[in-house]
Order: sequence, then structure tokens, then C-alpha cells
Amino acid sequence: MSESLPSTSAIITTALIAIALSLTHLFSGKLRFAKVPRNRWLSGAGGVSVAYVFVHILPELSEHQKVLERTQTGLIFYLEHHVYLLALLGLSVFYGLERMASKSRESQEKAGKGDVTTQGVFWVHIASFAVYNALIGYLLMHREEPDIKNLLLYSLAMALHFVVNDFGLRENHKHIYDRIGRWILAAAIIVGWVIGSGTQIGKAAIAVIFAFLAGGIVLNILKEELPENRESRFWAFALGAAIYSILLLAL
Repeated sequence: MSESLPSTSAIITTALIAIALSLTHLFSGKLRFAKVPRNRWLSGAGGVSVAYVFVHILPELSEHQKVLERTQTGLIFYLEHHVYLLALLGLSVFYGLERMASKSRESQEKAGKGDVTTQGVFWVHIASFAVYNALIGYLLMHREEPDIKNLLLYSLAMALHFVVNDFGLRENHKHIYDRIGRWILAAAIIVGWVIGSGTQIGKAAIAVIFAFLAGGIVLNILKEELPENRESRFWAFALGAAIYSILLLAL
């Protein structure tokens, strides 16, 4: 069964949140804590995002699994019992994109063209993250728990996640990301929200989107925290994860 159309209040609330998330991309580069070298605030933001994934998203995946198991027709039927495989697919796709960007930077540097990706890799990377952002914007209107409390928790986690993503994308693509990339990613959130506000979608399709997105979020967080050259702050990461976990469990 598809969802009913959203109410006017839901449209207004989620529209304001979509705009706020878009502004995160446009202004995160101006924040002192987002500058190189990375410091405690960026690690703390990563910790919050990780907490949201493991305390909120992964339990939701089990609910989405039940939705897929009840689906008996179409392509979704063949994904039965595989919601976590879809999450793995999301993780693998974004891992491949990160490796592609890293290899491109290495090749460019060896050729004496600077520590930056090629334009072709930039466009593939940005197009992929535009789809990623559109899915996040889309889920503002189509979530398993659409109440305002869960919507705000989701939005805060995604805003901090975008700050962390911006750091990695700016590091890979340098000035072209600020000139072009961040504007595309900001617009993608609005596009996703517009599509979500004007369409109905079945719960099984939401389960597929949500699972794929979950895998991408996990990879995009951890790739910024684990490498030694990131200058991450473990205590800030752990504190951010602990505080947000407590908040999620308390509300």
C-alpha cells in the first residue's frame, strides 16, 4: 500500500528543514571547525552521525526487512531477506567512489598537476553524492516514524553528516567543489524534497532506499574518521556518539 499525501503542516516543516540542510552545504566551509587540520568538532559531528546510524537506523532496518518480506510482487520480491545486503551495496558503492577519488588524486600528483582529482572524477563523485543527498531530502517526507521529534533527530544528524562529507569532498576536489559542487549538492536536497512532497511511494520502496542510504552513511562517516592522516580526535568522536546515543534513547 502507498502512503497518503502529506499534510500542509508537514510540507511546511520539512520544506524549512530541507532549506536548512541545503544551507549546511553552502556555509560549512566557512565554519572554523571545518578547516584543515581537522579537529575535535568535526570528529564530534562524525560521532553524532555514527550514533544515529547504530542506535536509530540499524533498528529501523529490521523493520524495513519485515516490509520487504511481506512484498510478493515485482523486483522488490527478489530482495526479500536482503535489506542488509542493500545496505552493504550502499557502503560498497561509496567505498568505490572514495577509492576512485583517491587514485585520481595520486595520479594527478604524480603527473605534476596537483593533489586534486580530474574533472571527470569530480563529476562522477558529485553526481553520486547529488543522488545521495536527494534520497536524504526525499526521506524528509517519507520516513517510518514521521513525527516531529524523529524528524528533528534525523535532520540534526544529517546536517552534521553533511559537514563531515563537505570536508572530504573539499579535500578531494579543492576549489571546484566550492565553485560548483556544493551548489549542486545543496540543490539536490531541495530536489529530493520536492519529489517527496509531490509523490506517493510504497513502504517496500522506502525500505530499499533507506537500506541503501544507511550503508552509504556508514561508509561516508568512517572513511573520514579511520585514516591516520585525518587527524581525528577519538575522545571527541566518542563523546559525540555517546551524547547523541543517550539523546536518541531518552526521547
